Amino acid sequence: MQLGELLERGDVIWLDGELGSGKTTLVQGIAAGWGSSDNVTSPTFVLVNVYRRPASGRAQDMQLFHMDAYRLESALEAEQLDLDDLLDQGPLVIEWAQRIVAALPGERLQLTLNAVDTSRRHILVEPVGERYLRMAHDFQQAVYGIV
Repeated sequence: MQLGELLERGDVIWLDGELGSGKTTLVQGIAAGWGSSDNVTSPTFVLVNVYRRPASGRAQDMQLFHMDAYRLESALEAEQLDLDDLLDQGPLVIEWAQRIVAALPGERLQLTLNAVDTSRRHILVEPVGERYLRMAHDFQQAVYGIV
């Protein structure tokens, strides 16, 4: 849940991993940490799910967007979804982001999931850009209590 608490408008979280590696399950935790109580499901067939959070002291006009690019054939198809508009409204978490890399901002937090066994995952965290270096540091601090 700690990663969701760090998200801001315009953030891009890029998820890589094989089918069944836990990408959607990770998004469930991210959305919960962000403050949404919406049901998080894979957007494979609808392409983008939108999650809300209840009124609180945090910015209320943000939404959390969850995209699955698995069925997209090209970056051009992704551009037709008006990614800039989505990013203006809130953070964007993208499964199978490598399929549409040309349509995405250059800076991101890239998470690669690999199954260790049926109940454990290894997550490689790769920040790209200054904002995401800070985010990765803050995430590491929250999870492990180290700098």
